[in-house]
Amino acid sequence: MADVAPVGRAKVVGEQALASLRRNVSERLADLIRSDPDWAAQAADVGLVDRAWLEHPGEQPFRTAPPGEMIQRFLERTTERRPSVLANLGLSALQALSLARTDLEEVGPAAPITVVFTDLEGFTRFTANEGDEVAAALIAEHQRIMGPIVRSRGGRIVKRMGDGLMLAFPAPEAAVLASLELVAAVDRPLPLRAGLHLGEAVVSHDDVMGHVVNVAARITEAAKGGVVLASVDVREAVAPMAGVRFGRARRVRLKGIDPMSLVHIEHAG
Repeated sequence: MADVAPVGRAKVVGEQALASLRRNVSERLADLIRSDPDWAAQAADVGLVDRAWLEHPGEQPFRTAPPGEMIQRFLERTTERRPSVLANLGLSALQALSLARTDLEEVGPAAPITVVFTDLEGFTRFTANEGDEVAAALIAEHQRIMGPIVRSRGGRIVKRMGDGLMLAFPAPEAAVLASLELVAAVDRPLPLRAGLHLGEAVVSHDDVMGHVVNVAARITEAAKGGVVLASVDVREAVAPMAGVRFGRARRVRLKGIDPMSLVHIEHAG
């Protein structure tokens, strides 16, 4: 019995040494990938590495995207940047994405998720003034900018709805950071707005269903251009966050939904 304590201490010391070695290797690998910004952006975009890991290699998993999702991300990136590639193969974007999702269950059980809606303020008037062709080009450019940001934060584009997107994120922190980046990246000629809410939803390969979706959509309608607006549920789930400032909660009436408290989210500093 006298040898049990020394053996236990040796095991703890060994585990600590191994953990330290892993952190050191992770930090060096992250430094190597970050040394080429384009390489790092592409790796995070398709899910080869997690962007959260790149930013904090000793604290986050190296990669969380499963193989099927990586293929889906690659195809989404391809259709955004080079739509003619799929056309040459005789595949539509939807057909290609459905092939990438064959390993996913059709419908999963209800699970916690953060839903984000975005749209461009003043898009209807812009289309009337500039014409359909200019408006279509604006949406295409808008989606090329937004796709990599969403994917690099571990989110996915659930639906494209005219000038807006419906997004889903497993982690609310990632949804907050992605929303701030999206609003900052898309401001001309029309400002972007984003609305966030979290809750349980039923998730399938091509949709997210639940009350959380309706609430997020209504919150977006209440936001102004250039603003990220979220329910207090989001703030309570993630605050405090480094580099992020949450405004004071305000009670707001939303169409078809009981009044609820909402907060503005901004970059701190």
